[in-house]
Amino acid sequence: MADKDFYEILGVSKSASDSEIKKSYRKLAMKYHPDRNQGNKEAEKKFKEASAAYEILKDPEKRSAYDQFGHDAFRQGGQGGAQGFGDFAGGFSDIFEEFFGGGFGQNSRQRGPARGSDLRYNMTVSLQEAYNGKKTEIRIPGYTSCNACNSTGSTDKSGPSTCSTCDGHGKVRSTSGFFSIERPCPTCGGEGYSIKNPCLKCNGTGQVKKQKTISVSIPAGVDTGTRIRISGEGEPGQKGAGNGDLYIFVQVQKDNLFEREEENIFCQIPISITTAILGGEIEVPTIDGKKARLTIPSGTQSETQFRLRGKGMSILRQSRRGDMYVETNVEIPVNLNSKQKSILKEFENEGGTSKSHSPKSQSFFKKIKEVWEDLT
Repeated sequence: MADKDFYEILGVSKSASDSEIKKSYRKLAMKYHPDRNQGNKEAEKKFKEASAAYEILKDPEKRSAYDQFGHDAFRQGGQGGAQGFGDFAGGFSDIFEEFFGGGFGQNSRQRGPARGSDLRYNMTVSLQEAYNGKKTEIRIPGYTSCNACNSTGSTDKSGPSTCSTCDGHGKVRSTSGFFSIERPCPTCGGEGYSIKNPCLKCNGTGQVKKQKTISVSIPAGVDTGTRIRISGEGEPGQKGAGNGDLYIFVQVQKDNLFEREEENIFCQIPISITTAILGGEIEVPTIDGKKARLTIPSGTQSETQFRLRGKGMSILRQSRRGDMYVETNVEIPVNLNSKQKSILKEFENEGGTSKSHSPKSQSFFKKIKEVWEDLT
């Protein structure tokens, strides 16, 4: 059987305005509502059809997809990617709330007091603390559970009592003819309970202002943006409901010596010109506060990079470490005396600065030669 046209179901034209569609649906919903037609399967069917049609046509994007692809836009795998409209049991109540402010035919209880809010704390740590991990204490302003009433908000031992107006449902129903509407209970504000004797310390809220100190463990390997959740350390819930959570957001400071790229560490180390020429061993600092020995081969140039395996950052929730990369920076001596200058002159006269001893110069002049040959 072919699917019924949504516009035809609502009795409007395809060019109908949003207000015309809304007005037509309201009229049909009132006419075929199940509370007015108990046991009437045909009326129930028409009510579902009208609700399904309105659910699509009230939304500009869904309406556009329907106009272009018809019902195929809302079948599984269709252009619209939405589900079919065979089961609108949950959607009917939402649609009706647009018009009448409450659901119909429901008997659900209010959820009760709300859970406490989550808290955010921004923590700055040094690169060394990010490597080693850190245990610290933080003070958080906020609310804590009232110990005078055990967070119930009431001085009565039994705590809050069930609201007599709504019988604990949090909603009251009013009837007009065959039509019934549910609204939040005016007595308890929709909470489903009431407090006859409020606690004087917390004024019936179940919470009091207080700074609290929390022990925090920052694991090794954290980086900027790492989020740490501490369950139950957020604000307390209303009248005994569960606490929220505390979220620690980590910011790692820049270091004067080391640069970090994920699990790897980079640093620049100055070496003397004699060590660069003749080679030798040097000590380099590492992120763990110790020193590592590094062999410098003879003829080492500036910006030469050496890799020290396993000397980098800790990796979050892993036992291994990243690597450390050391980049050399050959220092040119200054303030030479006459003897030192004489030795360098002698070195130059012996061909020490010829192209054969200067790989970068040799490479540079080779490139110039290639460019010149290309031009000629």
